[in-house]
Amino acid sequence: MDMNIYESLVKAQRKAVEQYNSSVDFIQGICGEFEKYTQISPRYYEKYNVKRGLRNQDGTGVMAGVTLIGDVKGYVMQDGEKEPAPGQLFYRGIDIEDLIRGFTAEGRFGFEETAYLLMFGGLPTPAELEQFQDILSYYRDLPPNFTEDMILKAPSADVMNKLARSVLALYSYDPDPDNNSLPVEMLQALRLIARFPVIVAHAFAAKQHYFDRKSLYLHRPQPGLSVAENFLYSVRHDTQFTPEEARLLDLCLVLHMEHGGGNNSAFACRVLSSSGTDIYSAISAAVGSLKGPKHGGANQRVMKMFGEIEANVKDWKDEDEVAAYLTRILKKEAGDGSGLVYGMGHAIYTLSDPRAVILKRFAKKLAADKGMLDEFELFETVEKLTPDLFHAITGQEKAMCANVDMYSGLVYKMMGIPPELYTPLFAIARIVGWCAHRVEEIYNPYGRIIRPAYKAVAPRREFVPLTERG
Repeated sequence: MDMNIYESLVKAQRKAVEQYNSSVDFIQGICGEFEKYTQISPRYYEKYNVKRGLRNQDGTGVMAGVTLIGDVKGYVMQDGEKEPAPGQLFYRGIDIEDLIRGFTAEGRFGFEETAYLLMFGGLPTPAELEQFQDILSYYRDLPPNFTEDMILKAPSADVMNKLARSVLALYSYDPDPDNNSLPVEMLQALRLIARFPVIVAHAFAAKQHYFDRKSLYLHRPQPGLSVAENFLYSVRHDTQFTPEEARLLDLCLVLHMEHGGGNNSAFACRVLSSSGTDIYSAISAAVGSLKGPKHGGANQRVMKMFGEIEANVKDWKDEDEVAAYLTRILKKEAGDGSGLVYGMGHAIYTLSDPRAVILKRFAKKLAADKGMLDEFELFETVEKLTPDLFHAITGQEKAMCANVDMYSGLVYKMMGIPPELYTPLFAIARIVGWCAHRVEEIYNPYGRIIRPAYKAVAPRREFVPLTERG
């Protein structure tokens, strides 16, 4: 390299570092000023009866709309009080237990059938299901050069980040992206449902290649394979998977597909959709919501916590030793300092989360097959001990059960799926629910732009001329 060019590059790099450090120093210096004008006293929430998190004092959600898509039952109201009850989840009025029992008893994959149900409202006939599967199969291929231009040329260390950006980019490849007619909306939705697994697989391959320094493997989706089979085929460099793995992944996808209009990501999708914006903007917002550790990222936190428990508890079968470590977590002396036992508790479910109950049943068999029963039983022990420990340490009496994140991460681990794909798998499933809520919001004849109120509590101040500010 020419010496003058080299010196110019070094000088430019040095200047960039100096500018960055200077900017950081400036921002740190004024953060105190920002905090001075940003701290909101908790008394305002009480004074103005603010529903923090859009939740009532008893933990129930503020009613923001009505839906025909999904229903979550976790308690019953008795004389104005919440009473714990076994959890139930309904897709278009059908109990998730019955839905899963239906396709598993017949040895079929359930993702496509369930997606049809959520999108169109009814169960498909054999002919309708076959045509629906053909449509999804056809649209799995990404637009020409999309992987090269949008994924490989701008890889991300976080697959969810790449997924959100790719969804937005698909707007540019749509010949009529702002057409909100029902047939076009449905077609856009089906294309997104079909393409999500492929985008995730390619984003993961790019992440492994550019950030983990591994070989790059890109596999095209295969005709005739289900969504679950194609995903396993795509993310494994040798493309190999077992029928049992594919069926269990299919089950996980069905369980994660929908959870009512009030969950954070579905609500985010509905908020954007209520403005009349395009489907790509609305779905990318939902992806961004799901990325958060308080939502879709929770199963990764479960597995990280269990890694710490396994490392610090010598005898996994000793309940007293497990309880002692859980006590440390709850007292913020261990774990991430949050005082939370991840995988336990839910905003709606009280006595049980039906998704966790179903997944646990299948996870136990997989653990036996994989020689991982000891680890599975440790999860059971944590599930058993946490409620009483939580009540004793916090003094709170609310009912607590294991949620779906308790066992989904363990299932993925037993299948050899890396942690950075846990939340993207959630998105591959939940895109169906998002699209169903998107279409319902757009075509609700009583719909209005969603705009809740915020009470302004900033004191009135006089403008001070620039020359008089010290």
